[in-house]
Amino acid sequence: MTSPRIGLFVTCLVDLFRPNVAFATIKLLEKNGFQVEVPMEQTCCGQVTYNSGDLVNSRAIAKQVINLFTEFDYIVAPSGSCTSMFKQHYPELFSDEPEWQAKAQDFAGRCYELLSFLSEICDKAKVEAHFAQTVTYHDSCAGLRKLGIQTQPRQLLDNVEGLKLTEMVDANVCCGFGGAFCVKFPEISSRIVSDKVSNIKATGAEVLLAGDMGCLLNIARCLKRLKSPVKVYHISEVLADMTNVPAIGEGKIDNNI
Repeated sequence: MTSPRIGLFVTCLVDLFRPNVAFATIKLLEKNGFQVEVPMEQTCCGQVTYNSGDLVNSRAIAKQVINLFTEFDYIVAPSGSCTSMFKQHYPELFSDEPEWQAKAQDFAGRCYELLSFLSEICDKAKVEAHFAQTVTYHDSCAGLRKLGIQTQPRQLLDNVEGLKLTEMVDANVCCGFGGAFCVKFPEISSRIVSDKVSNIKATGAEVLLAGDMGCLLNIARCLKRLKSPVKVYHISEVLADMTNVPAIGEGKIDNNI
């Protein structure tokens, strides 16, 4: 029997700042019996243009993405932010184009955020990892509020040998990134992430985990500025047992965040 085909949507931030997340995602999906392919022509999901009100270019990007992933059984992304763009906003973009709206709805129905896919599609997802550290988890806004991702990461982390999860106060509160929000309102954003970091430090955790690179880069930057020893990883890296790389904010690519 042929394994279901997954088209991996890498995301801009993973591609540019943290390729290890893409490799970890592939490892997790293949371990659970799926055939994973990475269309090389993929670009942005279009969320930046959409949030800026540029619907013309948002539609053009959406059409390119939909066409590129037409033949796959599933589309998986290690990001609640990009996935929510696919599932919620792509169909909305084509409200006046019935043919494309039907394509967008079909595409949206095959799209999953990684943690949701592992928890909901895989029958008892295989997680064979060891991470003997105390971690705390940040719920990203897009994943939590748009996709309902909250219990899934915690259930998956239960399967990691040696890991201890210590919940922080207000784990479900925004980190202050919010895409263009941190650029338009830097003072407010800085205050929000400072509060988030205070809550992280109060747990005594050695490591912060989350499922969206925007949040992780923003929090890592604040931790680095405060010279905090807390390490930052995408949850996929821990689940795939691929933390033998510098933490986010410490590598050659992202050491200037």
